[in-house]
Amino acid sequence: MPASPSAARAINDREALRLLRSGPLTAGDLTRLTGLSRPTIADLVRRLGDAGLVTVVGEADVRRRGPNAQLYGIVRTRAHVAALDVRTHGVAVVVADLLGEVLAEAATPIGPTTTTEHAVARTLALLTATADRAGAPTLHSVGIGVPGLVDPRTGDLRGSACLPAWHGEVLAELRARLAGRLLVENETSAAAVAEHRLGRARDLDTFALLWLGHGTGAALVVGGGLHRGASGGAGELGFLPVPGRDWPRGGGFHGLASSDAIAELAAAHGLAPASSELPGAAAVRDAVAGGADAFLDALADRVAVGAASIAAVLDPGCVVLGGEVGRAGGDELADRVAARLAAASPIATVVRASALGGEAVLRGALLAACESAQDDLFATA
Repeated sequence: MPASPSAARAINDREALRLLRSGPLTAGDLTRLTGLSRPTIADLVRRLGDAGLVTVVGEADVRRRGPNAQLYGIVRTRAHVAALDVRTHGVAVVVADLLGEVLAEAATPIGPTTTTEHAVARTLALLTATADRAGAPTLHSVGIGVPGLVDPRTGDLRGSACLPAWHGEVLAELRARLAGRLLVENETSAAAVAEHRLGRARDLDTFALLWLGHGTGAALVVGGGLHRGASGGAGELGFLPVPGRDWPRGGGFHGLASSDAIAELAAAHGLAPASSELPGAAAVRDAVAGGADAFLDALADRVAVGAASIAAVLDPGCVVLGGEVGRAGGDELADRVAARLAAASPIATVVRASALGGEAVLRGALLAACESAQDDLFATA
């Protein structure tokens, strides 16, 4: 049965808006890309303009007789979104327009002795102040990347002894105070989305991200979508038992490849990072610059434990070394890890260094917020 005229218009509108998400287009571009007639596109553009979703943003840069064709684009200020990266030691926030252009950003440290009440208040104040600077009185959607297990059905953060109590309280307060949507995602999963859309995995439908930052973790993208596991625990590689280390108390892969563990390994090799950034990342960056082969080989041995475990169980074809440490190690560390996988296993696994590093969490959370707002607004066009 053919679609009714109103249903057909809605389908056409959503397709045009999907195309316009990537950038401004002329009416001729929309005609060519959608296969619709010029009169239909003219009516569509007028309808979306009346709805406050599309406007003229310029002219096509084409030399020809007569006036240049008008460029139509999405009204970026129709809605505002925000993203938060909630770490164990601080919070970072960005506020952006509907298409993800960052309008304001800020960060604040939250020390281990900060009370839950003050940590929550500081986080909420940071979000409010950043939104005010961005000229965003209301936020349609807020994406959050958090460490720990996020229930894939409810979006609730499961408590863990290794996480600050204020994380759960922040989420509860945001749910209570925000009029818009709150999208909670595990930090490594958010980073994997960003790496897939914007980073080193743009050419892949299936890959694994091995997170090497303050802590450790992994995320798996299969067929272009995240695999979160039955309880949201897929990729919690920090809990992976490591032979010869005290497990479960303080052992596991986290005790092998977290930032603090890497800094201790660097010290054992006589390296003292000069930078004030995350200690493990600073040590790796200095080692790459200084050609500290012995340290990099020892680090590659440790990272390969996690990468080999991922490859043996999941066979993703590619492992991206993410987080601040993965980016700091670059191709130098990635190549060493790849060589160890090739020597130890017949499973072919490409290893790449992250293009986004620690900022991937915030970028992934922002992508989720933008898509949520766009899907909601454009569905009603």
